[in-house]
Amino acid sequence: MRLTLGGYLFEIKRHPDGLRTALVKIDPRAPRTLIVPFPEKGDRGIYEGGKIRIQTDAGAVIEELAAPRSTYEGHERRTPWNDLQYLYFIGYAFWNYFTTPFLLASPGVSVEEVSPWEENGQHWRVLQATFDKAIDTHCAVQKFYFDRNGMLQRHDYFTDVAKGNAAHYCMDYRTFDGFVFPTRRRVVSRGEGEIAATGGPSSVLIDIESIVVTFE
Repeated sequence: MRLTLGGYLFEIKRHPDGLRTALVKIDPRAPRTLIVPFPEKGDRGIYEGGKIRIQTDAGAVIEELAAPRSTYEGHERRTPWNDLQYLYFIGYAFWNYFTTPFLLASPGVSVEEVSPWEENGQHWRVLQATFDKAIDTHCAVQKFYFDRNGMLQRHDYFTDVAKGNAAHYCMDYRTFDGFVFPTRRRVVSRGEGEIAATGGPSSVLIDIESIVVTFE
């Protein structure tokens, strides 16, 4: 897929340019994300099975980390990220976002339906998912809000590595190769409960230009 990534979170983490028309390839069968270019033209970032690496387009490894999540220990909301920490965050996040709802049926994820939620006159059914600690994800317990057509409208979580409660909205659904995807995602801050700051700035914005689904 081709997408653009931005938002004030990346300004805080000292990556203000986000991603501009990047090519992102997701493997739905195993945790793997490829981002080109990253962090600059001629290089690519790869998240794979909890590990990350930056390599040239020719395949030479520039930097890598075998246990990137441990490097966030002691971080606060405004602690800057280096390129590898930035890559880990967006690598596992993209893999989570773009494999949902199939992710919720994966081994190591248990799901239960909880009380429904009403927002702006809409009634959404809510699934609460609990993730095994072996899965790279934002936090152990998350909520997913679906409309009457089964389309994901909102996703709530605490970002363990970025230190913030978030409400993640999915909008502007389009069909690509028979699969339906939201082409615009907006993440805003959230209090301890479920009230989201929808009138405030977006911590993360993802705009998708195109998606190609292949079967290999």
